[in-house]
Amino acid sequence: MNSSSFILGTRGSALARVQTTMVREMLLAVAPQLLLEEKIITTTGDAKQNLALHEPVSEGSGLFTRQLEEALLAREIDAAVHSLKDLPVVTPPGLKLAAILPRANVADVVITLEKEGWSKLAPGAMVGTSSPRRLEWVRSQRADLVVKPIRGNVPTRLRKLAVRQEAHRIDALFLARAGLERLGFDLGIVNGQGKFLFEGSELFVTELTGLFPAPGQGAIAIETRAENNDPEFKKALGKIHHEETARCVEAERLLLRYLGGGCHMALGALATIDPASQQLHLRATYVPFPSAQLRKGEATGVAPEEVALRVATQLGEKLAII
Repeated sequence: MNSSSFILGTRGSALARVQTTMVREMLLAVAPQLLLEEKIITTTGDAKQNLALHEPVSEGSGLFTRQLEEALLAREIDAAVHSLKDLPVVTPPGLKLAAILPRANVADVVITLEKEGWSKLAPGAMVGTSSPRRLEWVRSQRADLVVKPIRGNVPTRLRKLAVRQEAHRIDALFLARAGLERLGFDLGIVNGQGKFLFEGSELFVTELTGLFPAPGQGAIAIETRAENNDPEFKKALGKIHHEETARCVEAERLLLRYLGGGCHMALGALATIDPASQQLHLRATYVPFPSAQLRKGEATGVAPEEVALRVATQLGEKLAII
């Protein structure tokens, strides 16, 4: 491998491949001399489809990221491309987040087969999600619905909804808007409602404005080794890094860390930056255990650490400051 050739590690899902292509194209736009390859790494979350994503597991955190990080440390790849919301809040020794791309739309959407959408789902309808955050939101908004854990990449989940097998029926599906749009689906959302075609089926979209996203949702992170990076590659990564997004997601991830961080936590968080003052505004909701009362917090300040700690103090009785 010459000094201008670099390997980007990625999961094998369609969305992961699309995101890696985005990274590759952005790097080549600022450094066309780079030679970039892609290498697919199978993660625990991809290999073990029976693992329940909504519960703590024996493998711990990093179900969709650990093998990519191991490949980085073993020098099998030069950078790993992640959906930031999948990354544990503590970066392993020897690695760093080298670049965060501009954030896409952070909204969650509900996909249904019925034109009336989310609000008209019949009592007892099956809603597919493995997210505790989304589960608690459904409980607070529509306690008459049944939440059913679901696994698989985005096309697989959409297929389960479209086919609607009686033995594995799904009447509605929670997904991130960013993932759908990155996969090329034109959702046509106007005033919170839209629709699109998937394998011949017309699916209807309801954007959920009252539900805060998962920390880091909509952002793509590029992880590298902390030391000995090629200066040419490091410079290119710096050019595609988006500092405003990085500040926002740092506040959200610090909040997750202060509360004890984990994929099983029902935490929604969204940080934004005021264009005039450049101050961060962090808002969050948190359900500390199943069916507990929803807690809300918000704070404004300059530093991500400041606003995250203030909101964490509002939401949790005991902070896990590491």
